[in-house]
Amino acid sequence: MTHTIRGSATTDDRPRPAVRAPRGRARGAPAGRRLRGWMSATWFLLPALLLFLFFVLIPIFVAFYTSFFTWGGFGRPEDFAGLDNYRKLSGDPVFRGDLWRGLVMVVLSIAVQLPIALGTAVLLNQRMRGRAVYRAVFFAPYILSEVIAGVLFGIIFLPGTGLADTLVGDLPLVGGLAGRWFSDPGTALPTLFAVMTWKYFGFHMMIYLAGLQGVPAEVLEAASIDGAGPWRRFRGVTLPLLAPTLRISVFLSVIGSIQLFDLVWVTTTGGPTHSTETMAVTMFQFGFKRYQMGYASAISVAMFLISMVFSLLYQRYALRRDLQGAVTSAGGRR
Repeated sequence: MTHTIRGSATTDDRPRPAVRAPRGRARGAPAGRRLRGWMSATWFLLPALLLFLFFVLIPIFVAFYTSFFTWGGFGRPEDFAGLDNYRKLSGDPVFRGDLWRGLVMVVLSIAVQLPIALGTAVLLNQRMRGRAVYRAVFFAPYILSEVIAGVLFGIIFLPGTGLADTLVGDLPLVGGLAGRWFSDPGTALPTLFAVMTWKYFGFHMMIYLAGLQGVPAEVLEAASIDGAGPWRRFRGVTLPLLAPTLRISVFLSVIGSIQLFDLVWVTTTGGPTHSTETMAVTMFQFGFKRYQMGYASAISVAMFLISMVFSLLYQRYALRRDLQGAVTSAGGRR
């Protein structure tokens, strides 16, 4: 009896070989699913890829190509000029002025426009009566088109009869600005920046409001219990947690300042004496007013290269920390 039990136990405890599926099926099924997934994604992305091809990539290639020709915009470009357009561009004082004015706009946007948007977002993130109305009012200028905003402020700053001259005409400190807003080279650029701030700060305010919603209330309560005041909580808790949103906002502000066109064209057309002219306005002037499309293409290529270099450097040194640890759809990490 004892021998029988031991034999049965020995027979039952023997390791059994694991049953494996055929290799072809085990590997073929996931590969097939991946292929179907890629095909489905391709079909969904195909319309966007075609639009990107025809409205972004092909125009960039055409601009690069025509920038090497002396071309008036009609017919086929045949007068090859080599790098003459780029040599002319490097020595053009108007284009160098455009670069300087673009840099001024970038600095003012980061130093003035974005802090105003951030402060407004922090205030409207507090519990108050009617804050939804305030948010809508401050965001409303961004909804307006640049043409409408330009025409509106062209009427407001109209010399003599405009609302701005009526308001500041009798004031002791700013009364001298009456009639000079867009007509004086010394005041045209600051006035234009004030219009830009009114137009675009609501967009950045909404970005900051969205970022503030992601700040955990528990962390702020813990800092308050530890004795931190409002300013210390903002500086030590809110601002660091809002840093990714701030970096995105700075990026959008810089790119927008580099490519600024429509608001400038409607309000000042780049004047007086090129004091508000931007690279995009200069490109439009040469391309569609003077019919020098080859030179205008060189300006567009310069704008593209400036924007691309800034984007790559900014992503490499500023946005890299936000991308680290991001899980991709394939399961890997960036």
